[in-house]
This record gives sequence, structure tokens and C-alpha cells, in this order.
Amino acid sequence: MQVWVLVAIVAIVVWGVLRFNRDRNRHQVGDVSRADEAERALLEAERERDELRMRVQVLERIVTDDNMPAGQKTKQLEAEIESLRDDLSQDRARKTEDMSE
Repeated sequence: MQVWVLVAIVAIVVWGVLRFNRDRNRHQVGDVSRADEAERALLEAERERDELRMRVQVLERIVTDDNMPAGQKTKQLEAEIESLRDDLSQDRARKTEDMSE
């Protein structure tokens, strides 16, 4: 009977070591995926920051540009706003494609 007890103890130890290694590897893979998510969130925040900077620059230009007549200024602003919207939608589409790859 002593041999069977020794075999059982060895089997339990081997099972424990295998389970420990499997759980440790699972946590390491989880850490990598969390790091990827954090990196994506950081990239998204940087993109949003850059967009907000562009908007602030446009608003500063609108506020400080008083040298044009009102009608001409309005037409120029409308054209500039539309071009910025087009640029923004193209940038978003490009970045969405980049993130999906």
C-alpha cells in the first residue's frame, strides 16, 4: 500500500504544478491584452486631443480675423468649416481602418 500512496502523492504534485503553470500563463496573456487595450485608449485620446487643438485654432482664427467685410467673411468661414468637416471625416475613416488592421 505504501507504493500506491507514493504514486498518489506524485500524481497530486504533478497535477498541481501543471495547473499552476497554466494559470500563470493565462494571466500573462491577459496582461498583454490589457496592455493592448491601454495602448488603444491612449492612441484614441491623443487623436481626440489633436482634433480639439485643430478646432481651437480655427476658433481663434475666427475670433481674431476682423479685417474682412461681413459677407466675404461669412462665405470664407462656411467654406473653411466644410473643408474641415471633410478632412475630419477622412481622418476618422483612415484611423478606423488603421485600428482594424
